[in-house]
Amino acid sequence: MITGAFMVPHPPLIVPEIGRGEEHRIRDTVDAYHEVGRRIGELKPETIVLLSPHQVMYADYFHISPGNGAKGDFSQFSAGQVRFEVRYDTEFVDNLCKLADAGDLPAGTAGERDRRLDHGTMVPLYFVNQYWKDYQLVRVGLSGLPLTVHYELGRRIRETAEVLDRRIVIIASGDLSHRLKSDGLYGYQKEGPEYDSRVMQVMERGNFGELLEFSEDFCEKAGECGHRSFTIMAGALDRTEVEARRLSYEGPFGVGYGICIYEIKGRNLNRNLKDQYEEKERNRILKKRQQEDAYVQLARNTVEEYVRTGKKLRMPEGLPGEMQDRRAGVFVSIKKEGRLRGCIGTIQAVCPSIAQEIIENGISAASRDPRFSPIEPEELDKLTITVDVLGDTEKIDSPDKLDVKRYGVVVTKGYRRGLLLPNLEGVDTVEEQIAIAKQKAGIGEQEEAELERFEVVRHY
Repeated sequence: MITGAFMVPHPPLIVPEIGRGEEHRIRDTVDAYHEVGRRIGELKPETIVLLSPHQVMYADYFHISPGNGAKGDFSQFSAGQVRFEVRYDTEFVDNLCKLADAGDLPAGTAGERDRRLDHGTMVPLYFVNQYWKDYQLVRVGLSGLPLTVHYELGRRIRETAEVLDRRIVIIASGDLSHRLKSDGLYGYQKEGPEYDSRVMQVMERGNFGELLEFSEDFCEKAGECGHRSFTIMAGALDRTEVEARRLSYEGPFGVGYGICIYEIKGRNLNRNLKDQYEEKERNRILKKRQQEDAYVQLARNTVEEYVRTGKKLRMPEGLPGEMQDRRAGVFVSIKKEGRLRGCIGTIQAVCPSIAQEIIENGISAASRDPRFSPIEPEELDKLTITVDVLGDTEKIDSPDKLDVKRYGVVVTKGYRRGLLLPNLEGVDTVEEQIAIAKQKAGIGEQEEAELERFEVVRHY
């Protein structure tokens, strides 16, 4: 059974042999870390499950460290004399992998690149080992999969702990935003302090379901590190009553460090937080579907027909005249849980009408976007769809004539051509807009490229 859970950061300089006095600038974090160590010493866990962002990370797979154990040291930070050696709980790992496989969850011990312990693991263990050493370790990495899938992995960790009936502690290792200060190593973004304030409110109240509501774009702009670790921990505490206690928060170096303790108070079936989030999402999408205009309804019906039957939708009757009589380039964009799931379009009209353009591009967005696997039938009720109808492109001689909210951009260099739509979440400047369009076209950031702009009418 899980007896306790801990949210901790992993700044190497907090280790005195590395910080050499600098650690005193985060005294509250040091003191809180010692309290975490003492508390784990009192719990005397047989196994510690440690979730680290600096473990091996794959886009679509959770790596769980294999073998009987591992070693590591802080030589990367000029403190090679600080060494670690851990024993892995192979029985726990085996059972976790079996439960993940039974639930079609992509997790396992394949794909190890480096057996050495990472600093996201060693920094927490530095403090734990001062108070308790008689434990085995399970070391779990993160992935690029949606937050709900991270939560689901946490559920499998909880089930494994229950099956094995041993004392388990969860440590979610992760810094907060890396973009708190302009003179910090990673600079400043307004989303940085916004993220830290918001996530600390969530974590100090134990309202873990709200972790699932953070958008990918917001987290990326904030430069966060530990959100997925915290979400796996949240899943491990699913249907569990916890008493949350905030110990500290600091960010003097431009990186946020937060520490919270979660004491287990028994079962609470009402804290099925992922289920509640998904139900809220279903209701939100259902309400949104009821407000969709003819353009989006046609795109959605196209996607659903093709995904379910593999057949192209027959042109429906009663469409607005402009959809049947006008020609234009069209982009169909599909999102799932706030993440792009497919987007295909045409800069200029290819089909005889906008309606036919929507049907063709809707099928392609659902099944032929090379960045994603084809959409499956069970995903259909989780999708949000937008349709962008493009105006004519016009050449411009300067980025000054662009506006990320109003105009899309086309960049061209020889045969290479890339497009980015306007008013996209997470794209705030013309420079970002051009850079992303160049990247899509395979044009180097420093290469000169011809610019065109266009306006769109976006349908929701």
